[in-house]
Amino acid sequence: MFVAWRDLRFARGRFVLIGSVVALITLLVGFLAGLTGGLASQNVSAVLGLPGDRLVLQQPSDGQPSFGESEIGREARAGWQTSAGVDRVVPVGIVQGRAATGAGGTTGGSSAAAVGVALFGLPHGGDGVVAALAPDRDDAVGLSAAAAAELGVWVGDRISITGTAYRVASVGGDAWYSHTPVVAMTPDAWAAADRRLGGSGAPTLLAVSGSPDWDAVAAATHTSAATPLGSLTALETFRSEVGSLALMIAMLFGVSALVVGAFFTVWTMQRAGDVAVLKALGASTASLVRDALGQALVVLVLGIGTGTALVAVLGAVAGGTLPFLLSPLTTLVPGVAMALLGLAGAAIALRTVTAADPLTALGSNR
Repeated sequence: MFVAWRDLRFARGRFVLIGSVVALITLLVGFLAGLTGGLASQNVSAVLGLPGDRLVLQQPSDGQPSFGESEIGREARAGWQTSAGVDRVVPVGIVQGRAATGAGGTTGGSSAAAVGVALFGLPHGGDGVVAALAPDRDDAVGLSAAAAAELGVWVGDRISITGTAYRVASVGGDAWYSHTPVVAMTPDAWAAADRRLGGSGAPTLLAVSGSPDWDAVAAATHTSAATPLGSLTALETFRSEVGSLALMIAMLFGVSALVVGAFFTVWTMQRAGDVAVLKALGASTASLVRDALGQALVVLVLGIGTGTALVAVLGAVAGGTLPFLLSPLTTLVPGVAMALLGLAGAAIALRTVTAADPLTALGSNR
């Protein structure tokens, strides 16, 4: 890499410019990835925290299952409970409402103290973040950490939901559903609250554990069974939100490859004479490619490293006010992808190196 190092040393401005561009693109990609992860977590963390190997939703006659429209009847529930291979069936109710620290619930009290919450109804003592919040009494509730913080209450305090007062039995767990914090209730208390909100009181889904013939039982009960991760497509807000943000990230990756590739294309054209001299002196094409890709890798590592450091710093600062997820998935993975795409763009730009004729490059045809 003799020529590459000399070029990096004597053309600092050029490489600082492209390194800055790479750092800014990395910052954009990393910050958008962190924001996407944070928004996704606030959308589905409660669903992923439910017990069971599969989540069973009602299968409509037309269209896909939906958390917002699913209702599991008694026959479907009995069908899953009596199926061979099923170890446990946990009915789970989900509905969105409002909770308040006053006595008015959804019809009165101080509007400033009322916040939107996701009401989850499931038995006490199960596995998972949400099940751990479930109380053992109908007049009690369990609050996620965000719900307790927004309501300004703690264990032993009282809150009002749909006009009924409940005692806070526990606080803990970072559980969200459709960007609203989770409040856990007993199945009977949830069914009563759901009826007051205009629902039927039937559970939204079943959390099933075991190893039955999932497809056969689902077909017999007119339901659908999917893993917690696979069931996320039944949440409309998740599909639209994550899909649009993922498209933006993919476009930024494409832009990064084009920018780096265009830079190294121009750079290769400018050193055509140097490349011709080296080839005329006997330098192999492989050594020239290593020289060029090594230089590209240095620029990419420095630029991506700077951008990733900025993402970590700004993400830690923004985490207190924005739904930002700072993890290797939102920092290291985008950085590695940027490096691979940048090297791919630089490799494409090296066609002029691998196909260059020394005499032509030196201008013998003029």
